[in-house]
Amino acid sequence: MSIVALVKCESYEYNKVKEAVKKGIDLIGGMSKFSNKNEKILLKPNLLMGFAPEKCVTTHPSVFKAVAEIFKSNSAKVTYGDSPGFGSTINAAKKAGLVKIAEELDIKLADFKNGKEIFFEKGIQNKKFFIAKAVLENDAVISIGKLKTHGLMKMTCAVKNQFGCIPGTMKAEYHVKLPSAYEFGKMLIDLDRYIKPKLYIIDGIKAMDGNGPSGGTPIAMNVLLFSTDPIALDATICRLVNVKPELVPTNIYGKETGHGTFFENEIELVGDDFNLFKKNDFQVDRSEIKILKSGSFKNILSNLLIPKPIINKLKCVKCGVCINICPVKPEALNWSDQSKSKPPAYNYTKCIRCFCCQELCPENAISLKRPFIRSLISSNKK
Repeated sequence: MSIVALVKCESYEYNKVKEAVKKGIDLIGGMSKFSNKNEKILLKPNLLMGFAPEKCVTTHPSVFKAVAEIFKSNSAKVTYGDSPGFGSTINAAKKAGLVKIAEELDIKLADFKNGKEIFFEKGIQNKKFFIAKAVLENDAVISIGKLKTHGLMKMTCAVKNQFGCIPGTMKAEYHVKLPSAYEFGKMLIDLDRYIKPKLYIIDGIKAMDGNGPSGGTPIAMNVLLFSTDPIALDATICRLVNVKPELVPTNIYGKETGHGTFFENEIELVGDDFNLFKKNDFQVDRSEIKILKSGSFKNILSNLLIPKPIINKLKCVKCGVCINICPVKPEALNWSDQSKSKPPAYNYTKCIRCFCCQELCPENAISLKRPFIRSLISSNKK
């Protein structure tokens, strides 16, 4: 039986957050289960990009500080970091408010820029990964994710947080090789099975719905979640926001590989009442993710059935981030004119629907448009 703890916390006021974190850890076994004296512990927050805490894109500094202080008080040697989707770790951490906390607590920034290729014999989708030194040089990882929607994977919470353990632009290679959400999900499970964090904590005090993981709307969920089973944790979050857990690829493959369970009768919920945090009006795509086989009609079907990224010309500031992070070469979008006076334009025949552009747009100018025929099919199923 997998255990998931839910702890009510209605604000980021530090003392309340620390009390909630302590309670959550105690509910699933206590600190002795997660840290030994002088053990080297890596704290892995979500630092998708450099955003201020109130945007709800990154792990909140109060949650990060509470976890860091608790592990330091247990005589652990603590470091922290993440590899953002765009920009440097230090800049993202500064904007997210984590650098100030780390300096106060004398916690060093770990090396997420350099890495080493590893072989994972038990891998199903991927047996080789290039992993950041930060992970390889520490004894254990504590994953501190953020509760958010995600264009490709539907939700990003516990499992997907470890994708930041792959350094820099190397993450883009996985999107090119594995454009399908299901294939990408298998890779994420293999990655998480290799890293195997000792503890997963999710910051859902304020979550993000809508156009996540960076351009959505902050929404109060008032909850911190804790587990050693990332699949059970993600499945519990799915149920909180009225999403069928089996619609999230990582839940399916996590169960298949024995990495965890999404079955409700195999999960014990402890702590505060689940119904206190339920959000049936949470804005998220609840439709089934389509699987398209390769072939001559794949691009046609993609345009007919799979959402496509579109640019809001009124919001676009023509920064070029979307072009720079597009993993396809040549890029699936580019400047409309040489002067760069107009927003970029898409060539949808090249677009692999990885949604990296939507994920990392700093101005929330890119959203996903659901094709009309897909909406029609989904409505007929109801």
